[in-house]
Amino acid sequence: MNDSHPFPPTTKRVAANTAEHINERVRQQTEAALAYFADHPEEIGRRLEQLDREWDIERTLEANAASFSLLGLTLAVNRGSRWLALPIGVAAFLLQHALQGWCPPVPIFRRLGVRTASEISRERYALKVLRGDFRGTPPPNGSAQDKACQALAAAEA
Repeated sequence: MNDSHPFPPTTKRVAANTAEHINERVRQQTEAALAYFADHPEEIGRRLEQLDREWDIERTLEANAASFSLLGLTLAVNRGSRWLALPIGVAAFLLQHALQGWCPPVPIFRRLGVRTASEISRERYALKVLRGDFRGTPPPNGSAQDKACQALAAAEA
């Protein structure tokens, strides 16, 4: 089947438009966190709560776009209509992101460590594997790093 759709899948568009070294850094940070929690399973519940509150790239972009749009509209009302260029530009970037998964703020936020919802979900699932939440899934074994890799592999399967 030849799928020549011009837009990348929603779940892959940000990672596909992020430099590979940044995607790899995100993955390594997740593996390091999982290795820590493999040695400290009593803290997994707290980490899961933190993940529930973590802002993903979409929420971060939405808040950023809304803030700059409101700023531009406020400046347009108080300082002149030329400031309307700001919310117009923000809307164009947001549309570009919706279609392609990229816009100028994305590389900045990704370098700052803002993750996609999929990346956050993978860590959540891997933590639950480490904790033994799933019947029929053998618990990871070996060193903390081995357990982290096994849990992440299960999350990606």
